[in-house]
Amino acid sequence: MGLRYATPAEGHYDYPLHVGQLLRSALETRSGQSILGSDGRRHDYPEFGRRVHRLANVLTALGVSPGDVVAVMDWDSHRYQECYFAIPMLGAVLQTVNVRLSPEQIAYTLRDTGARVVVFHADFAALVAQLATQLPQLERFVLTHDGQPPASLPLAVAGEYEALLAAAEDRHAFVDIDERALATTFHTTGTTGDPKAVAFSHRQLVLHTLAVGTTLGTQPEGQGLRHGDVYMPVTPMFHVHAWGLPYLATLLGLKQVYPGRYVPAQLLRLRREEGVTFSHCVPTILQMLLDAFGPEDPVDRRWTIIVGGSVQPRALHRAAAAKGITALSGYGMSETAPVLSIARSFAAPGAQRARPSCAAPGTRSRWRSCAWSTRTCRHCRPMASTRANWSRARRG
Repeated sequence: MGLRYATPAEGHYDYPLHVGQLLRSALETRSGQSILGSDGRRHDYPEFGRRVHRLANVLTALGVSPGDVVAVMDWDSHRYQECYFAIPMLGAVLQTVNVRLSPEQIAYTLRDTGARVVVFHADFAALVAQLATQLPQLERFVLTHDGQPPASLPLAVAGEYEALLAAAEDRHAFVDIDERALATTFHTTGTTGDPKAVAFSHRQLVLHTLAVGTTLGTQPEGQGLRHGDVYMPVTPMFHVHAWGLPYLATLLGLKQVYPGRYVPAQLLRLRREEGVTFSHCVPTILQMLLDAFGPEDPVDRRWTIIVGGSVQPRALHRAAAAKGITALSGYGMSETAPVLSIARSFAAPGAQRARPSCAAPGTRSRWRSCAWSTRTCRHCRPMASTRANWSRARRG
């Protein structure tokens, strides 16, 4: 007989899954929570929405149009969060630049995507000036900073981020974006040769946000992510959208804290003063935080940290627990946006609590014993695949 479909009503509207819908939901929720920026400024969600609109107007004035690539070189900041939304909502593509790559590799990634506009932190001014001489495709530059702007710059810029936003209108006439259009791209170095580009569509980002929200929202002992949590990323926002958690935290209307460049004492101070309860990081960063703990840091067992990037050692898991941190392991890949599975505690022995055993909705997983190792590895097949390199994405 074949598949059957409902007949659409007259004037029906196909609801596209684009990242602007995540922002719209957050603004309509009116959570009353705040977002603390890396520069110490605090604003509420309505102001965050206005800032996204202002940024869109700034970029439009700089000549950004649908399909253009806007690169960002910054630490974990409120500005990055605003770029997560404003750039894709314009129909442009956000390139999150891995600032830890060599200058040659960064130049390669910018050349690979054809980026035309760069939003960069003052810490990278000398590097960006060097790149500008190598890549004539780079046309416009926007400066950001977290304190006093530098007295001089080695290159001409269109303006300073906050000054440009202050001069822009706070309403932009966004239109719905095809959910299959590219929203973001970044380059991964977990391979041989040159960095490889991964591109994500609006649809993939929205589905990933919903899948991770469902996974974290159903943790049996409340150690996941809840409406009352205070979120602070400790994973670089240039790497797979900080595992997609800023999108989820915004969708849920959580209080958010953006720490800027990672300084252990600063991270722990923000945790104390802002009541941070949910973060994510790699094992080396978690160890760095544990080493920096002082007598003023509470052991109140309210801080959940998702640990990924590499296997969480059992000793690290126990050390975190001794400091009151619930360290749950997560697993994923750059190509899967990235979360595939997260541990579920069930008050199990420590070794089991550290395993990423719960697959996110929309994935199928199985365990295999690898021929090259006596250890096991997880092979997951995401139901929504990602094109693995930028060249194929551009042709597609």
